[in-house]
Amino acid sequence: MCQLLGMNCNVPTDICFSFAGFHHRGGRTDEHADGWGIAFYEGPGCRVYLDTKPAAESPVATLVKSYPIRSTNVIAHIRKATVGHVALENTHPFVREMWGRYWTFAHNGTVGEVTSRTLAGRFRPVGRTDSEHAFCVLLERLQARFPDGDPGIDPVRAEVAIIAAELAPLGTFNFLLSDGRALFAHCATRLSYLVRKAPFATAHLVDEDYAVDFSELTTPEDKVAVIATQPLTDNESWTTMTPGQFLTFVEGEPSG
Repeated sequence: MCQLLGMNCNVPTDICFSFAGFHHRGGRTDEHADGWGIAFYEGPGCRVYLDTKPAAESPVATLVKSYPIRSTNVIAHIRKATVGHVALENTHPFVREMWGRYWTFAHNGTVGEVTSRTLAGRFRPVGRTDSEHAFCVLLERLQARFPDGDPGIDPVRAEVAIIAAELAPLGTFNFLLSDGRALFAHCATRLSYLVRKAPFATAHLVDEDYAVDFSELTTPEDKVAVIATQPLTDNESWTTMTPGQFLTFVEGEPSG
């Protein structure tokens, strides 16, 4: 199974600390060695890095963990290939444009039956993964539901939850999805999150002996939500999502 990492904040924040631990799971502290990727939103723009090398060995990952890119929404993925060979086109997160916004998607699990669903619109897979096909199905459903364009976060939130519930029985459908305004998270088997806010404290990574005192790096108004397949720190209180749970993160806070 793959590994997911997401971040949603009320102010632009870098993900260097979380990614410093997360990238080790790509071939060092875990077996997910079939490529990795990360997407950062900066205003309406989306900066994406992909590599087919294991994250723990990737020079691109070295750049990302040391380059403090500040973003309000981030999605990262470490891959263990199950459907589709190791190739750049099969590497998450996947990106498409809809309603004048970039949408990004990363998936953990297998939903092979989704590939039997015909795609009639403009969203087509480039690679051969069930994950990318599911992403295209999701976007096609959203576009069909709202043919006049972007209806706003609340209607999108409700519709994504419906689509997630429909596709979930096809397999294992843990995913993170963002349009740059919100981060949507669906749990099928494993997904946890925490919200860092005042009073901030020191956090220590699970995958590396490294700690950061966030009280020295933040303001009292900051809120940072971190979502991961497995908790990244061993001294913070993570909330475990339940199978079938769907959450939307906006401004660093979750809502169901």
